[in-house]
Amino acid sequence: MRDAVQEAFADRLEQQGISISDAQLEQFEGYYRILVEWNEKMNLTGITEREQVYTKHFYDSVSLAFFVNMQHVSSLADIGSGAGFPGIPLRICFPHLQLTIVDSLNKRINFLKHVTEELQLKQVEMLHGRAEEVARKHKYRDGFDLVTARAVARLSVLNEFCLPFAKVGGQFAAMKGSDPAEEVKEAARSLKELRGRMKQVHSFSLPVEDSARHIIVIDKTGPTPAKYPRKPGTAAKTPII
Repeated sequence: MRDAVQEAFADRLEQQGISISDAQLEQFEGYYRILVEWNEKMNLTGITEREQVYTKHFYDSVSLAFFVNMQHVSSLADIGSGAGFPGIPLRICFPHLQLTIVDSLNKRINFLKHVTEELQLKQVEMLHGRAEEVARKHKYRDGFDLVTARAVARLSVLNEFCLPFAKVGGQFAAMKGSDPAEEVKEAARSLKELRGRMKQVHSFSLPVEDSARHIIVIDKTGPTPAKYPRKPGTAAKTPII
């Protein structure tokens, strides 16, 4: 039986054209339980109240699918995923996705491995490492239909972390909170250098609390130049601006 929190979550997704089954809702509930349990041992999230997790983490993660057609995406890379957002909620909603998660903290990777085992999610690969190093590996470079990162860094830095993973003709979607107009302006040079082209900035509000969200969608127009990404830490210290 669905309770009020699950019903509200499923209804809100339904309004966006995304239908989820009771089995998928059970996976979200399992994810919530594991998140809260592990959060007592390690810092995964400051948000643990159930309704808030469903809104601020689960719904917020799936919101990417409101603006990018997931039926046209077969491979998704989630860079700096933290506690698995947005990758795991998207994978629950769209079981056809081949998901690759990259995170620099091994403890978080262990948590995510446990989540995928418990929820029996197939086609999920966890990579412990820095994005700048993983993107140099032949298997992952210019390799994904869609690359995403949620609230990781400024766009000029994110472009160097994420665009090298996107295949030519693929997309990178940066998930942001408040209006990113300033970041978008600042990121113009990095976009050009990393063969990205701004497609659109989508804005919406989270239900209940009405806080602003923005999703920046960027098209990958050509192969990543050989010199990018630079050594770990360089993009954050000296972004391409």
